[in-house]
Amino acid sequence: MKSYCATDVGKVRKMNQDSVYASSEPIGSLPNLFIVADGMGGHKAGDLASKLTVETVTDIVSSLDASDPITVIRKAIERANSAVLGKSKESLDYQGMGTTCVISCVVENNLYVANIGDSRLYVIDKEITQITRDHSLVEELVSRGQLARKDARTNRNKNIITRAIGGQPVVMADFFEVKLKPKDRILMCTDGLTNMVEDEELLRIIGDRRLSLREVAKRLIDAANVHGGKDNIGVVLIEPEV
Repeated sequence: MKSYCATDVGKVRKMNQDSVYASSEPIGSLPNLFIVADGMGGHKAGDLASKLTVETVTDIVSSLDASDPITVIRKAIERANSAVLGKSKESLDYQGMGTTCVISCVVENNLYVANIGDSRLYVIDKEITQITRDHSLVEELVSRGQLARKDARTNRNKNIITRAIGGQPVVMADFFEVKLKPKDRILMCTDGLTNMVEDEELLRIIGDRRLSLREVAKRLIDAANVHGGKDNIGVVLIEPEV
């Protein structure tokens, strides 16, 4: 298995509040672990929330010996939520801090995914498929038929998310299990990429098998910045051995 992760501050923001993590090697009872988190909050609070979430998830996964990936990931998310909530009470500067989170693990040819917020996971081969579902006001409007999908990316309420790590004492993550096929590539990313780059361009870049994952990540980040770079950009790429 190959993987690569990268973040970029973008063209507008002064601070990078995205945190990413990729390990193709075993972490605790899991054979691999991948995380994307997009922090929110005041000065340094979003940065701290995303970093604390990644650190807590990796620490908890390392210490658990449960064999079921969903059980391990669920417990790690619960502990991360408690950690961010606890930290938010330590200072007025941290009040309201939180973060999105996408976590994945590949076991043989099965992909296990958890998500909270509007960071995403895609599976790409000849076409691009979004696996996660955004927890956002805009996504709710689309699902109710009150907003067209084509208008979602530019809607003024795009950044209002409805679930986050640190948002409530009890966190609700969505879980997905996907059967992987040979030549699948996996993209996990923050909305700093997906708000700037259309799915067709993502597919064209990631689908180019001549490019290494490092080269793909650079081209994705470059594309987001060319289109405005209005937010931080966080990317994790995975090439499973199926």
